[in-house]
Amino acid sequence: MLIKRLPEQTINRIAAGEVIERPASAAKELVENSIDAGASDIEITVRDGGKSMLSVADNGVGMTRQDLELAIERHATSKLPNNNLQAITTLGFRGEALPSIGAVSRFSLQSRASQKDAAWMINVEGGVVKSPTLTSHLRGTTAVVRDLFYATPARLKFLRTERTESQRIIEAVKRIAMSHPEVGFRLTVDGRPRLRYIAGKGEPVSMRLARLKAVMGAEFAENALSIDAQKTGMQVTGFAGVPTFNRANGAMQYLFVNNRPVVDRLLVGAVRGSYADFLARNRHPLVALYLQIDPHLVDINVHPAKSEVRFRDPKSVRSLIVRALKHALLEAGHQASSSNSYAAIDTFLSPEFSNRGQPSYPTSSAQSLKRDTFEPQTDLGEGGDLGPAARAPDPDISSITLNYPLGAARAQFHTTYVVAETHDGIVIVDQHAAHERLVYERLKKDLAVSGVARQGLLIPEVVELNSAEAALLTDRSSELAEFGLTLEAFGESAVLVREVPELLGHTNIKELVKDLADELSELGESFSLKEKLEQVCSTMACHGSVRAGRILNASEMNALLREMEITPHSGQCNHGRPTHIKLQLSDIEKLFGRR
Repeated sequence: MLIKRLPEQTINRIAAGEVIERPASAAKELVENSIDAGASDIEITVRDGGKSMLSVADNGVGMTRQDLELAIERHATSKLPNNNLQAITTLGFRGEALPSIGAVSRFSLQSRASQKDAAWMINVEGGVVKSPTLTSHLRGTTAVVRDLFYATPARLKFLRTERTESQRIIEAVKRIAMSHPEVGFRLTVDGRPRLRYIAGKGEPVSMRLARLKAVMGAEFAENALSIDAQKTGMQVTGFAGVPTFNRANGAMQYLFVNNRPVVDRLLVGAVRGSYADFLARNRHPLVALYLQIDPHLVDINVHPAKSEVRFRDPKSVRSLIVRALKHALLEAGHQASSSNSYAAIDTFLSPEFSNRGQPSYPTSSAQSLKRDTFEPQTDLGEGGDLGPAARAPDPDISSITLNYPLGAARAQFHTTYVVAETHDGIVIVDQHAAHERLVYERLKKDLAVSGVARQGLLIPEVVELNSAEAALLTDRSSELAEFGLTLEAFGESAVLVREVPELLGHTNIKELVKDLADELSELGESFSLKEKLEQVCSTMACHGSVRAGRILNASEMNALLREMEITPHSGQCNHGRPTHIKLQLSDIEKLFGRR
């Protein structure tokens, strides 16, 4: 077999396959070129998913005839003046995008340089370059891609439907727009306007939030926490949603490095780790994070698509993001997502709710209006201790101030939900979800400070398991003892529980041990339980919380509210569900036509 050099045209088409994978890749490269050219307004036009036509027009600095001729040559660029790959500050720098597009399509480039009278156009068809010609064109540059991949028809077979490819272009433009709020964007798909973002003006943070609101929705802006943290050579800013404002996938997690949209496992892992304490494993937060880092500390020349990066000190980057997010979540306190309140109002206003017919009123008012909600209780029993206030005699609930963030308890309904009155509305609390978070936070605190207090069982509990589960628990008995659970082997397929965490109170020990066995089986043995603190504490907290169906008296309900107000992250349970919703008085008045 003879080794021979490939023709230049074939080389270019092979190289183009790495840079231009689909129409969205071409759109991304062209829009980034426009931003590097200083454009403040960019218009994108798409037809047939970008396969038949893709156009990007800007009002940037433009190019001369000589610039146009060089622009479509491979590895020609204006963005590395000192040939220094360690200090890249632009989005593009490889000099591959335009020649790659020209190699696989019918490509035209029109431009007029600033302060120049003449405008020029150059055409490239399947890698064949034609001579520049004079044309009429306003300031800036217009790039038009026609018949993408006509020169490499095999690539066309791997494209998805026109709708899917159009959606990929929309998503690419959204990501770029999020990192450049000072630039206006207009996107038209098959003659229909799809995106319109007005160029922002004013303070950078407010501009960014306005752009995120336009891209990610008003709900995100309402439930977003401001992020700002820095260390030597790097700073992370942006916005992160409260834990109760979450999704079933990570599609709404946007990450940027030096204003470049990236897909990076380190950054995604840092976000996931920051929220691990607040969300179930199948739920994902909404975030938009911007990492500004010294160009010498990051390598963006990893792949031609420039969406992957490598950090010189990945541990420092991860710790910065985790610290920033956890600080913001801590500051949020008991804040929950406002979308839960809106959903409740929408439910009340729905035709299904309002057309359920007339209620049936009881005839014996004396008996029917009897209230057993505040039946006296000595403690929280199964749910554990809520503090001294939970044992105090019931006060006159009308005397409790409404100025608390979560107000004053007024009632309990369906022995599951607590209703509290605030100065401007009402709060509805899920008693189990709320207390689960409180117990969880106490377990973590006790473990970190002095170890979890244990309560010895008068009669040790025997829990039947299979042999594998029993062995797994006994192998980890010393670690479980740190969490307040003391157990030992009892034959081949059972364990004997001698002590439980005091905080859990009268819990179902058998169910707790079985759930812990399932948890340990899933987590594996490659780490200590303290490394997976949240999983173990979460399982215990769920079993040690006030159950739905448990009657609470007024003192217990108010004690629950007060402790929620001073406990971090009490706006959501350990699984990411909201612990309470707030309905504004103005919204309630609308329900009854008073507004």
